[in-house]
Amino acid sequence: MDMLMDREVIRNEALLLLTHLTREAEEIKKIVVFEGAFEKIFSIIREEGGSDGGVVVQDCLELLNNLLCNSASNQILLRETIGFDPLVSILKLRASTYSFTQQKTINLLSALETITLLILGVPDTEIAKDSDKMTNKTVLVQKNVIDHLLMLGVESQWAPVSVRCAALRCIGDLIAGHAKNRDALASKVLGEEPQLEPSLNSILRIILRTSSMQEFIAADYVFKCFTEGNADGQTMLASTLIPQPNSMTHAPPEEDVHMSFGSMLLQGLTLSESEGDLETCSRAASVLSHVLKDNIQCKERAIRIELEAPTPSLGGAEPLMHRMVKYLALASSMKTKDGKSISGNLIVQPIILKLLVIWLSKCPNAVQCFLDSRPHLTYLLELISSPSATVCIRGLAALLLGECVLYNKSAENGKDSFTIVDSISQKIGITAFLMKFDEMQKSSIFTSVKSAQPRKPLTRSTAASMAEIEDVEESELPDQKKEDHPFLSLILDAQFVNFLRGLEDEIRESIVEVYSHPKSQVAVVPAELEQKSGEADREYIERLKLFVEKQCFEIQGLLGRNATLAEELAKSGGGSEQRTSGVSDRVQVDALRRDLQEASQRLEFLKAEKAKLESEASKYRNIAEKTESDLRSLSDAYNSLEQANFNLEKEVKALRSGGSGLDLEALKAEAREEAQKESEAELNDLLVCLGQEQSKVERLSARLLELGEDVDKLLEGIGEEDDAALPEDEDEEE
Repeated sequence: MDMLMDREVIRNEALLLLTHLTREAEEIKKIVVFEGAFEKIFSIIREEGGSDGGVVVQDCLELLNNLLCNSASNQILLRETIGFDPLVSILKLRASTYSFTQQKTINLLSALETITLLILGVPDTEIAKDSDKMTNKTVLVQKNVIDHLLMLGVESQWAPVSVRCAALRCIGDLIAGHAKNRDALASKVLGEEPQLEPSLNSILRIILRTSSMQEFIAADYVFKCFTEGNADGQTMLASTLIPQPNSMTHAPPEEDVHMSFGSMLLQGLTLSESEGDLETCSRAASVLSHVLKDNIQCKERAIRIELEAPTPSLGGAEPLMHRMVKYLALASSMKTKDGKSISGNLIVQPIILKLLVIWLSKCPNAVQCFLDSRPHLTYLLELISSPSATVCIRGLAALLLGECVLYNKSAENGKDSFTIVDSISQKIGITAFLMKFDEMQKSSIFTSVKSAQPRKPLTRSTAASMAEIEDVEESELPDQKKEDHPFLSLILDAQFVNFLRGLEDEIRESIVEVYSHPKSQVAVVPAELEQKSGEADREYIERLKLFVEKQCFEIQGLLGRNATLAEELAKSGGGSEQRTSGVSDRVQVDALRRDLQEASQRLEFLKAEKAKLESEASKYRNIAEKTESDLRSLSDAYNSLEQANFNLEKEVKALRSGGSGLDLEALKAEAREEAQKESEAELNDLLVCLGQEQSKVERLSARLLELGEDVDKLLEGIGEEDDAALPEDEDEEE
C-alpha cells in the first residue's frame, strides 16, 4: 500500500500485485481498504487522466472492483467516506474528445462494471444488506449518473457498441425495482432544440434502428426493468398506443422526433413485410410484451387496437393481434433468393411467440380475440408439428395453444377448450403435444438459462475481447433452422423461463382435465328425470331406462379414454431419457387416477340410481295392477246393482199390472196396525210428560198460594184456548 505512492514504475507493479492478492482473499481486502485504498486509487486515476488514461487506470479500476465485489461493508465505506463523485466523473466525456481508443473503451467498461457492482450489491444477502443496494441506487441517481449513462448509451452513437450496451444495461439495473429512479429516467429529455424527445422514445428508436443485436438486447433490457412491477408506467406507455394513418406510417423515423412512444412502437410493429421489417417488427413486439406483461388493463387496450390494411384492396382494418400472427406465419415462409430460409427469422418467431404467450396469459378476452380467426388454430397445430421449426419455436407454439385451453372461457361451438383439445388429440396426439414441453426444457436455450454463470470480472486478459463485441455473422448462424439463435437465451431470460415452467404445469393439468371430461358428457338436466304431462307410466319408465343406459355408455367411454391417456403418459415417462420429467408425469398419472376414481364413483352412483328407478317402476307397476283390480271389482259391483235394480223394477211393474185386491187390503191392514202401535207408544210418552207437568203445576200453585196470589184467577182462559185448538188437533190425528 505504501508503494502506491512511490515512483511510477514501482507503483504500477504494486498495483498489479494488489489486483492479484484481492481477487479472493477477504482478509487482504479489509487490510487494503483500511490502509486508504479508495483515496489512493482515485488519486492515481486523476493523475493518469481519467477514462482517457492508459492501462494504469484500467489496473486501478480492476483493484477497485475486486475490493467492492461481494463486500457490503466496503461498498458502505466507499459511499460514506469519499462518495461516488470520483467514480461518476470517470464516465463524464470531455466535449473535445469523441474518439474512443481501445484503452479508453476498456477504461469505460471497467468504470461501468464498478457502477454495476454498486447497483447489484451483494447477492444472496438478508434484507438489511438489500437496503444498502437501494441506497447505492438512490445516491448514484442523485449524483446524476443517469445523465452520463444516457450520454454513453444513447446519445454517443460514435461510442463503441460494447460501451453503449454496458451503459444501457447499467440504466436497466439502476431503475429495476426503484420507483424514483424509474420516474427520473422517464422525465429525462435528450437532444437539442428543436429536436428534443423523451429518453424512453430515444431508447425505443435505438431498438428499432440499430444493426447490432446486442445493442437491441441491451436497450430492450431497459424497458424490461422499467415495466417490471410498474403498472402505472405500463399504463402510461400503453395509453400512447394510437395507430397512425398509412401516410404517416411509412415516414422515416428521423423526420418525426415528436412522434409519441406508442405511435413509434406501432410503426415498428406494422411496417411492410420485407426481411428487415420483420426483424424490426419482432423487436417492437419484444417491447410490447414488456408493456403488457401481468397487466390486464393494458392487454385489453391492446386487443382493441385495429390497424388499417397496407392497401385498401387487402380489406378493412384488422386487430393488432391478428397482424402479429400474420407476421409469425410470414417469418416461417420467407426465403432468400437462393431458396434458403432467412436466418433472422430464427429470432423473429420466438420473440413474436413470446409476445403472444404473455398477451394471452390470464386474459380470456385475448384468447377469444386470437381464436376469432379460425386459421390461427390450424397454423399453430402445423407449427407445433413442423419438422423444420426449432425445438424452442415448437415448444412456445405448444404453450400458446395450451393457453387457449387454460384461459378459454368461451362457450361458442368451435372456439371452446373442448374443441381445441380434440383438435390437438386428432392432429398431434396428447402425448406428443405434452412432449413438446419436455423437449423445450431440455433444449440448449433453457439449460443455458438455468445454469447462468455470474458475470466474469474485467481483467487484463479478458478486457481486449470484451471491448470488441461483434454480433454473430450470418455464416455462423445455425443452418436450416434446426438450432436456435445463439442470442435467444438473452431474450428468453431466466424470469421468463420460470414463468413458462409454471405455465406448463397449469396447461398440463388443464388439458388432462378437459380431455378426461369431454363436452359430450353434459350435466343431467332435471327435466329429463321428471314425468311429462300426459306421459304414461310405462313410457316414462322406458325413457328413464334409456337415459340411464346412455349415461352408463358415456361413463364406460370415459373410463376407456382415461385409461388410454394414463397408459400413454406412463409409457412416455418410462424411458431413461424421460427421467427429468418423471415428477410431472407422476403428477399427471395421479390426476388421472383421481379422475378414474371419480368416474368409477359416478358410475356406481348411476347404477344405484338405475336400481332405484327400477324399484320405483316396479312399485308403480304394482299400484297400476291393484288399481286395475279395484276397477274390475267396482265394475262387477256396479253390474250386480244394475241387475238388482232391474229385478225390482220388474216386480213393481208386475204388482201394478197383475196384483189381487186381497193383497192390497192385507197390506193396508198391516200398515194401519203398525201405525196404531206407533201412536200408542207416542200417547204413552205424552201421558208421562203430562204427569210431570201436572206435578210442576201443583208445586207452583202451592208456592203462589204461599206468596198470596190467586191461582184460579191466573188459570182463567187457559183451558178455553186449549179447547179451541182441539178440533184441529183431532182432525190432524184422523
